[in-house]
Amino acid sequence: MIYLQIFLAFFVPGIVGYGGGPASIPLVEHEVVSRYGWMTTSEFSEILALGNALPGPIATKMAGYIGYEVGGALGSVVAVFATVGPSLFLMIVLLQLIMRYKDSHRVKRLSKIVLPAVAVLMGTLAFDFFQTSKTSNGLMETIFIAIISLLLLEKWKVHPAFVIIGGLTFGALFLS
Repeated sequence: MIYLQIFLAFFVPGIVGYGGGPASIPLVEHEVVSRYGWMTTSEFSEILALGNALPGPIATKMAGYIGYEVGGALGSVVAVFATVGPSLFLMIVLLQLIMRYKDSHRVKRLSKIVLPAVAVLMGTLAFDFFQTSKTSNGLMETIFIAIISLLLLEKWKVHPAFVIIGGLTFGALFLS
């Protein structure tokens, strides 16, 4: 019965919490603290602070931790699945629709509209990263890292994970 409660405690905010993890945090807090009484508001705020300190999506980190605290390893798996389940299901359904109608003029037109918008968003994100790196590390170091990364990725076809590890190592050794 506890696993069903864990599932519902994270599934309902996953469906209702439009806007991702930050939007669903108050809903999760209501379920975990008020409805099921698994922890106090103070304990929940500590988990929220810990989740914010770690990289990655906040909702899944909190679900994994709270699920583990309440139901062990299986509780953690159930909570994480309940958190990502609604989005996963909708993505699969929408992908099926897109694949079914991929030759439609409307879908092609939608793709022509969406792809440039995504490119602009990614470009803006890259520019923001560049500005942050320039401010904290210096212009020459930022350009050096960018050029080396580009060569490693495009010319020598090094896997991106190794480039990231190399960048982290360079930063730890020379930029700290």
